[in-house]
Amino acid sequence: MTAHKASLINAITLIIMGIWGLININPEIFSGIIENKSPFIPITIGVLIALCNKGIKTSNKLIAHIAVLLTIISFANLMPLFKAISNGRVDAAIRVLLMVLSSLFAMIYFVRSFIENRKKSNS
Repeated sequence: MTAHKASLINAITLIIMGIWGLININPEIFSGIIENKSPFIPITIGVLIALCNKGIKTSNKLIAHIAVLLTIISFANLMPLFKAISNGRVDAAIRVLLMVLSSLFAMIYFVRSFIENRKKSNS
């Protein structure tokens, strides 16, 4: 698997889990009432990572580093995980855990990609 594919999987996971959380937290969302806007954070990060995907695929260093920064921010989502677990909200804990795991997955492939690129440039 390549870094851009792992990053795209992460972006899609963030968007889907964010939408699930948005609907779950705001049951009246389809009436136009949004009380809790925090699920827009992973949705926004996921969209931004998805927008970086072409640059990651073409090995654009600046865009790849922006995507890594966004991935690190999404990975640092541990506080909502602990809060969901302590409040007994299993569905929220599963959503956040999936987002954290997909971000970790993407970070592993980013690191591998950076190591490979470093080896190629030193050869």
